[in-house]
Amino acid sequence: MKKIEAIIRKSKFKAVKEALHEIEVNFFTYWDVTGVGNEKKGQVYRGISYSTSDIQRRLISIVVSDEFEERAVHAIIEAAKTGEVGDGKIFVSEIQSSYRIRTGEKNNQALN
Repeated sequence: MKKIEAIIRKSKFKAVKEALHEIEVNFFTYWDVTGVGNEKKGQVYRGISYSTSDIQRRLISIVVSDEFEERAVHAIIEAAKTGEVGDGKIFVSEIQSSYRIRTGEKNNQALN
């Protein structure tokens, strides 16, 4: 099993959610997060300088079977990509085990 964490633009969340549903990844968790990026210059709006180093993003966390890893990552990339700086990052890590609390099912059975 793999845990996929993706930090994406908030404006791309709906497209990513739909792309994940299309490949039958129907359960995931997400949070609104703030991060610091590489962009060092600020923006000026109506004569006031605003920092753009603090970036509003959405963090998506998904646990999938090994067979779904590549499909899920590809779906996120295709749906979240704008080609501009700040599109986000995806991190994949190994999950040792998972359990469904209601039934006690373990590992891949607990994911469905």
